[in-house]
Amino acid sequence: MARSSAHFPEPSSRGLPLPSPTNGAMYHTYRSDLSQVRALVLQQAQEAGLAEGRANDLVLAVSEVAANTLRHTHSSGTLAIWHDAIEVVCEIHDEGKISDPEVGRHRPAPDATGGHGLWIVRQVCDLVELTSDANGTTVRMHMTLRPPGTRN
Repeated sequence: MARSSAHFPEPSSRGLPLPSPTNGAMYHTYRSDLSQVRALVLQQAQEAGLAEGRANDLVLAVSEVAANTLRHTHSSGTLAIWHDAIEVVCEIHDEGKISDPEVGRHRPAPDATGGHGLWIVRQVCDLVELTSDANGTTVRMHMTLRPPGTRN
C-alpha cells in the first residue's frame, strides 16, 4: 500500500498544470546518463535532512521516472529539485505523453512486461503528482523530511 500523508492530500485537480517550482529550485537537463541525476537527488536530499532510507527511496523514484524519459521519448528530460523545512520535491519534465491518468495506481501483474516503475514511485513517495498534455509530462515527487507518526 502506498504511503499517504495528512500534510499532502491526494490532488483532486488531475490534468491541471502544477504550480511552478520555488525560486530556489536546482535544475539539471539529461539525455542519456542518469548517474548525475541520481547523485544530485541524493546530495540535495541529504542536505535537506532526509533520512538515509528515504533519500535512497527518492533516488529510486526519480531514477525510475527519468529512465522513462530515455525509454519513451526522443527528447531530453529536466530535473528540478527543491526543499523547504517540510519536504524535498523532485520534478521530472519531458516531451512524452501519458494518456492514462491512473498510471501506477494499481499493482501490475507479476508477469507484466511494463508498468512497474510508476507503481514503485507511488509506493515510496509521500505524494506523486502527474500531469500530461500537449506540452509534455511532468511528474512531481514529494518526500516529507519527517513522515507522519515520527517525532522531531
